[in-house]
Amino acid sequence: QKCGFLELYSWQRQRKAKQEFCLHDGPPYANGDPHVGHALNKILKDITNRFYMMRGYKVHYVPGWDCHGLPIELKALAEVKGAENLSPMEIRQRAREFAERAIEKQKSAFIRWGVMADWANSYRTFDPKYEANQLRVFYKMYDKGFIYQDYKPVFWSPSAKTALAEAELEYNEQHVSRSVYMKFPLLKAPPKLTSVIDGSSPASVLVWTTQPWTVPANQAVCYMPDSAYSIVKCTTTGEHFILAADRVESTAAVLDTQFEVVSTCKGVDLADGSCAHPTIPGRVSPLLPANHVTMAKGTGLVHTAPAHGMEDYSVASHHQLPTDCLVDEGGFFTEAAGPELQNKNVLEEGNEAVIRMLQAAGSLLKEEKYVHSYPYDWRTKKPMIIRASKQWFVNTASVKATAQEVLKKVKVIPTSAVNRMLEMLDRRTFWCISRQRCWGVPIPVFYQKNTGECLINSDTITNIIKIVEQQGTDAWWTLPIEQLLSKEAVAKAGGHDVLDYVKGQDVLDIWFDSGTSWAHVLEGAEQRADTYLEGKDQLGGWFQSSLLTSVAARKKAPYKTLVVHGFTLGEKGEKMSKSIGNVVDPDVVINGGEDHTKDPPYGADVLRWWVAESNVFTEVLIGPVVLNAARDDINKLRNTLRFMLGNMAGFNPETDSIPASEMYIVDQYMLHLLQDYGSKVTEAYKEYDYSKVVRLLQAFCSRNLSNFYFTIIKDRLYCEEEKDPKRRSCQTVLAEALDVVVRSFAPILPHLAEEVFQHLPYKKDSEGVFRTGWINASSAWKKPGIEEAIEGACAMRESFLGSISGKNALEYEAVIVIEPGLLFELMEALQAEETSSVSQLNEIMMASQTTLLSELPKETPTDANIVTGNFLINLEGGDIREESSYKVIALPIAKAKCPRCRRYTSDSSSTPCPRCLKVLAGKGST
Repeated sequence: QKCGFLELYSWQRQRKAKQEFCLHDGPPYANGDPHVGHALNKILKDITNRFYMMRGYKVHYVPGWDCHGLPIELKALAEVKGAENLSPMEIRQRAREFAERAIEKQKSAFIRWGVMADWANSYRTFDPKYEANQLRVFYKMYDKGFIYQDYKPVFWSPSAKTALAEAELEYNEQHVSRSVYMKFPLLKAPPKLTSVIDGSSPASVLVWTTQPWTVPANQAVCYMPDSAYSIVKCTTTGEHFILAADRVESTAAVLDTQFEVVSTCKGVDLADGSCAHPTIPGRVSPLLPANHVTMAKGTGLVHTAPAHGMEDYSVASHHQLPTDCLVDEGGFFTEAAGPELQNKNVLEEGNEAVIRMLQAAGSLLKEEKYVHSYPYDWRTKKPMIIRASKQWFVNTASVKATAQEVLKKVKVIPTSAVNRMLEMLDRRTFWCISRQRCWGVPIPVFYQKNTGECLINSDTITNIIKIVEQQGTDAWWTLPIEQLLSKEAVAKAGGHDVLDYVKGQDVLDIWFDSGTSWAHVLEGAEQRADTYLEGKDQLGGWFQSSLLTSVAARKKAPYKTLVVHGFTLGEKGEKMSKSIGNVVDPDVVINGGEDHTKDPPYGADVLRWWVAESNVFTEVLIGPVVLNAARDDINKLRNTLRFMLGNMAGFNPETDSIPASEMYIVDQYMLHLLQDYGSKVTEAYKEYDYSKVVRLLQAFCSRNLSNFYFTIIKDRLYCEEEKDPKRRSCQTVLAEALDVVVRSFAPILPHLAEEVFQHLPYKKDSEGVFRTGWINASSAWKKPGIEEAIEGACAMRESFLGSISGKNALEYEAVIVIEPGLLFELMEALQAEETSSVSQLNEIMMASQTTLLSELPKETPTDANIVTGNFLINLEGGDIREESSYKVIALPIAKAKCPRCRRYTSDSSSTPCPRCLKVLAGKGST
C-alpha cells in the first residue's frame, strides 16, 4: 500500500512520456482455474512491462479474456439437467455467467502475482463494442472477397455437432481404425490395357482404406499418373488385379496369397478405365489421375469419396463428380444412404454395416486393425470425421503470400519460431470460420427462404453493427427479423419482403473472435502493438489468426515483435496430470497447501523468480525441487541486500558521498563493474532474455559483491571512524550498488524491490522503485584501466591465500616482489610506501600488513614458501600488452592481535593498534 503498488498502472498512464510501449495481451480462455501456464505467461508480460515503464515509456497493457465457444458452452451445460431442451438464449446466458465467474477467479490470481495492468478496463470478447468491432473486420474482409461461403468437406466434430478449424484438433497417435482391402470389379478396361486384360478371367482394381464407412460415398478410384502399376494374377483364385508395382509383394503378404506379375504399365495407361461400385449396384467409379496418391501404404489406388476428403473433393471439382454427403451433423447415416445404413453412427455400427455389405457383395478381401494418428476434437476428446457441408471460409490462399512477406519483417524471438509459423501459413489454404453453435458472435447474414441465397451488404451490416454496439449479439436471437433487416436493404438486394428471409444460424470461430482483438484494443491510427508474447501453440493460433485478419483487412501485421515461450512441464520433464500427482497450482505455491510441511507458502516473488530464471524459450520445468532452489536463490539475494542496507545507517548519499576521483581504486573498480553490469542487464531485458538477467544478477552479487568486495571492505566499514572519507568512499559504492542491483531485479521481484526501498534510511518519503526510473549507472564510472590494477592485485591475493590454505590471513604479512615495470607501477598506485597495514593493496590482500618490493629481500628465510605467478597487462584495448612475473611470500607476523580490529598490528594484545587508537581518540574515549 505504501508504495502505491496497485495504482502503478494508472499513475504511469497519466505521466508525460515521449514514447509508448504496447504489449497486447493474448486473451486466456475463460473456462477454468488459473494454472502455471497462465503464471508463466502473465509474469513474463509483467516483467516486460515493468522494465519498459521504469525506462520511461508509457506502457499500454489491457488484459483480456476469450469468452465464447464450445468449451465454455459444454462446461456451462454440464452443470444443467436437461441441457438439450434449453433455448439458444438460455444457453448463452448460462455460458456468459460461467465465463464471468472464470474471469473473476483468474483476474484475482493475476493481480496476486503482481501483474500491473489496466484491470478496470479489461476487454472481454463478449463485450458489445468488441463484438461490433469484430463484425466491422468481418465485413471488411467479406467486401474485399477474402470471406466466402462454400459447400466442401471440413473437419467435423460429431460429438459437438459443428465444423472445426485445424487449430482445434489434436491428434491421437494410438487411434485404432478398421482398415479394409477391397476390390472394385473392372467394368471397362483402360483402352491401353485391353490386350492384357482380355476379359477371359475377372479383373478388379485393389483398394485399401482406413475408413470403410466412406465407401457408400465413393465416386472414383485414383491413381498416380507417373508411378508404375502391375497387372497381377492371384495364384489362389486366378483373378486378375491391378495395383501399384511397389505394393505387389506387401499386399500379397497381407492377403496371405501370391501374385504373379502378368504385365507392368505406367499410371497414365489406366486412363479412361472404370469400375463397378463395390456395394451400390449400377454405380460406376471412373479411374482418375491424382497427385495425392502415395505409395507408402495401401495399394497405390485410392478410394475417392468427395464428401469426406479434402483431396477427394478437389478431384471431384476437377472432374465434375457429385459431392453428396450421406452423413448428418451427429455423425449418423442419412436416409439417402439407404435403409441398411440409415441412423447408424458412421464410426461405430455404421462402419460395421458397410464392412458386412462389402462382405456380402464379395468385395471384401481382408479386414484388419490399423493403429495410426487420427484427429480428435480438442475439447470433447472424441474422434473427428471429414464431412462436406455449407460453411463460411477465409480464403487464406489469397492472403498468405502477403502475410508471409509481412511476417518476415516482424522480429521473432526465438528466431527459429518464425520458420514454423511460415510453414503453418504455407499449409493453410482455407480457414473454416463458421460454427454450428449459439454461444458466439453470429455470422451477420440472412438467407432467402426459398433459394437459400445469402444477403449481406453495407446496409445490412451497418444496421446490425449499430444494434450490436448497444445491445450485444444477444439481439440476433432476441429481436425479430424486421428490426435486424431493413426494407431498404432488402429492396436494394432485389428482394420483396423482409419476411422472405431468415437469420443465419452459424456463429464465428473463436479464433476469429480473438484474432480481431487488434481492432478493439490497439490505439492510435496505426493500431499496431510493439509486442505479442504467448506460448508456442499460438504460432498456429492467435499469432496466426491476428496476422491473417489484420493483413486481409489492412495489409499489415498487428505486431512489431513476437515473443514465443515454451510450455510448463513437471520437474522431470513429464506432462502435468492429476493421475501422476505432479500438477503445480500457483495458488498453493504462493499461499501454501493444507499441509505447510509438504506445500510451504513461497510467496509471489518465488513464482516470479521461477519464471525469470527458466529458459522460457524451451519447455519450462516446475516442481518442489525447482521452487526450493528459487527460494534459496532469493534468500541469498536478500542476504546480499541486507549487508548493504545494514551499512547504510548514518549515511546520506546527497551529503556524504565521495566523488569517484577521490575514492579508493577498488571502489572505483566496483563502480566500473556496476556500470558494465547495468548495461549488460539492460541489453538482456531488451532481448526478453530474463534468465540471462538472473544469471548476471547472481554472478554479480556472489562473485563481485559477497565473495570479493564485502570481504575486503569490512575492516573499513567497521573499524574506521564513522565519517572518515575512506569509509564514506565504500558506503558511496554500497549505496550505488544497492540502487543498481535493486532496480535491475525490480521487474522480476517487484515486492522485494519495494521492500528494500521502504527500508532505505535516507529515502523515508521515497516514491518507491518503480516511480523513480531505471538503472542510473554513470558512463563516467567506466574506467577500463583500473581493471588491470585490481585484477593484478587479486591474482597476487589468490597466490598468497593459496600458500596459507585454511589459515587466518591476518596472522601473516604478505611480501610481494615485482621487477620494475608496468605491474610494479600499478601496485605502487595501491601502496605508495614499502610496508603498510592500512594501504589499499593491503586491504585487497587481506593480510595484517603488506610489503611491496622490486627484488627479493636478502634476509628471506630459506624455508619461506615463495609462490611465483605471471600477470598479463592489457591496456588501451590491447595496444599496451606486458606480461610480468611476481613472487609472493607469506611471513608469520610478529606483532600482537589488536583487540578492536583483530588484525596483528598492535604492540600488545591488550592495547588497540595505532589506527584504532586514533579512531577511538576521535570519538573522545580510550
